[in-house]
Amino acid sequence: MGSLAYIEHYTYEDYKHWEGDWELIFGDVYAMSPAPIKKHQNLNVKIATQLEKYFEDCPNCEVLIEEDYKIGNDTILRPDISVVCDDLNKIYISKAPEIVVEILSPSTARRDESIKFDIYEAEHVKYYILVDATDFKAKIFRHNGEKFIKVGDFFDETYEFSDLKCEAKIDFQRVFKRYR
Repeated sequence: MGSLAYIEHYTYEDYKHWEGDWELIFGDVYAMSPAPIKKHQNLNVKIATQLEKYFEDCPNCEVLIEEDYKIGNDTILRPDISVVCDDLNKIYISKAPEIVVEILSPSTARRDESIKFDIYEAEHVKYYILVDATDFKAKIFRHNGEKFIKVGDFFDETYEFSDLKCEAKIDFQRVFKRYR
């Protein structure tokens, strides 16, 4: 008699009882890195602060840091920063954000650039921004209704989001200034 191999498939019901920081992707569990290094957190704060300046008076929109985005019963991601509009759920993000920002780290870069990229694209997140904390570069992708199109690489430039519910921009010279 052969042995049976069991593969665990987790759901949101399992996830909400776990301690620590996790992401759940198609039923597979991914441990979040230990607390991010100071540079990662500083870049996160600088970007979120700039976005908050524009969205603080924008009705029905909010800037969130490390909030659960429940895409399905077996997929929960936790973007570094998200801008969410018209989401009435008070527990987690329940609809595609307008903007998702991920600060790349060596332990998460591959997942952010491939698996999560594909998920955010399928969910029609309007803007996906990958911030490279080593090269001090932000890669901005905009969803065109079918897929992400790369807008460009930003080092010292300012990017204006002119097609959102409220006008916003990020000045990457200010974001990376401390580390140049």
